[in-house]
Amino acid sequence: MRSTTRKLIRGLCALLIAGSLPPATAAAATSTPTAGERPAVARPATDWRVDLAGTSADRHNVDHRADGGLVIGDLRARTPSAPGRAFAVYTAPALSLGRQAVSFTVGRRAHEPSGTEVLTEVRGSSHPGRWTQWTAPDATGRLRLAEAVSVLQVRLTLLGTGDASPVVSAVSLHADRAQDLAGARSDAAATLSPTYRLFATREGLTGQTTANGHVIQSRDHFVALPSRRMLAGNGGREYQVRLCYQRTGRCETAPVWDVGPWNTQDDYWNPPAQRQMWRDLPQGRPEAQAAYESGYNGGLDEFGRRVANPAGIDVADGTFWDGLGMTDNDWVDVTFQPTDGGGETTVTAWTEANVRSCASTTCGVVSTVQANESYPANCWKTGQLVTAEGYTNDKWVELPLRAGGVGYVSAIYLQGDETGNVSRQCDA
Repeated sequence: MRSTTRKLIRGLCALLIAGSLPPATAAAATSTPTAGERPAVARPATDWRVDLAGTSADRHNVDHRADGGLVIGDLRARTPSAPGRAFAVYTAPALSLGRQAVSFTVGRRAHEPSGTEVLTEVRGSSHPGRWTQWTAPDATGRLRLAEAVSVLQVRLTLLGTGDASPVVSAVSLHADRAQDLAGARSDAAATLSPTYRLFATREGLTGQTTANGHVIQSRDHFVALPSRRMLAGNGGREYQVRLCYQRTGRCETAPVWDVGPWNTQDDYWNPPAQRQMWRDLPQGRPEAQAAYESGYNGGLDEFGRRVANPAGIDVADGTFWDGLGMTDNDWVDVTFQPTDGGGETTVTAWTEANVRSCASTTCGVVSTVQANESYPANCWKTGQLVTAEGYTNDKWVELPLRAGGVGYVSAIYLQGDETGNVSRQCDA
């Protein structure tokens, strides 16, 4: 299934306002792009209106009123992550900002009848294939992302009753002026790929709908985490974890497609100061585990239910049985948002792109990389500045060719950071 990340990013070119560099790239760029590579420089915008009717949006059970208001399509639709409530999800098309920003104010016009609710979340990107975690604005509408971004995306989750739906009429975004971009990049770098030992339970629930709108299939492969901050789009892999089960020695990397177990605001993989709830718990300790093992919160979850096991992750049947070889709920090692784990360095393309004989588009094409395919990589080097799909980058990754020799692909077409997660720089 086509990933939400790739599907939504591909339409960004038409929205691009030139002059935007991802934060790490802006400081490192040394090459000058050739004439015609970028549009003429325009004054960066500070305000944007979110598209509530985009044809490239990722949507589940969404309908529109005659006046354009966003509503729940079928009030009978349910998800286990919001028991007893009608539910719909609308992830708006990605929005190119034409600038770097880290702090935003979200404006929303919505009608929420008694018993209904609209959850608004924002994430950002500074490189194709890599997103910040979803962040909800505070009571004043303000939010700060973990890193400076040049692309934004808004997700709306509508929760209703059996006979009433909220109505969302408009959503706007404003980039706040006061920003500490260097501090934001440091925060992002400090939270990469932590690993925790967690109690995993089998999710099951074949035929039911996950929090991102996926209908669970027999022997499905995904996981659920007790917070929406790492909830990927339906079919997407922009948020994933790597699970390893010591009893069998087997591992699997799986996308995060649902919310649970027990809690829905327990992002325990984040530092305490960034956690949505339970900030007095240490990083890596789920609230359910603390409640079960030591009576934390009176032994209850966020909904007041008695916690019956210490689960910090739910695992779909296919990952549970086939991927890990588990036969019962047990402890597993879980790495969050993993990058390539050592040994041979690999890169993954998010779209088809040319591999050239040097780090410039003036050199001949010697091969290609294909979307969602991984390739061995040697190192990265600085080359021609390339602007595409709402991003600008001058890093090129060296790939060994099957026929011998090497080729270079612009890292703008690779998932990960500005070098495609390749840490070694090529020799000068």
